[in-house]
Amino acid sequence: MTTSQPPSSPSAVNTAAASSAHADSPLVTANSTATPELALSRQLAVGSLVGLIVLCLAWELWLAPLRPGGSLMALKALPLCLPLAGLLKHRLYTYRWVSLLVWLYFTEGVVRAYSDTWPSQLWAGVEVLLCLILFAACALHVRWRFRHAAAQAEAGTPPAPQPSSSVTP
Repeated sequence: MTTSQPPSSPSAVNTAAASSAHADSPLVTANSTATPELALSRQLAVGSLVGLIVLCLAWELWLAPLRPGGSLMALKALPLCLPLAGLLKHRLYTYRWVSLLVWLYFTEGVVRAYSDTWPSQLWAGVEVLLCLILFAACALHVRWRFRHAAAQAEAGTPPAPQPSSSVTP
């Protein structure tokens, strides 16, 4: 008596393909075990990014706007909203490019700290501080993710696969 095995489901095939395609990438997802350092750097990155978004909006609309009643400079907070989803989903690439994007806001903070009047100088200093925290958190997160992936590779534990949105045949 011969028994035939049922064909593999498409989702099982896609999961296997996704895990083999990303076997060497330093990924930590919500389902895998993250070290305390990774959790701390993620919390610092997300917290400082949210703080930077709130500061940019409040600064240009209420705290010290360029014009009474607010200004269109509040739109500078929009580019900061883009990486928030990537940081919350543990996407390594997002941590990398946010560490570059943040230098634009750092530069604005330094320029305005020296050129604006008092209330705006205070908020510029807060912006510079938040930018430094965000950069350090992103840089450390990337470094620790690679170190964590290397330790998993040495131990023989494959890193958790990144969820893929594309279907691979």
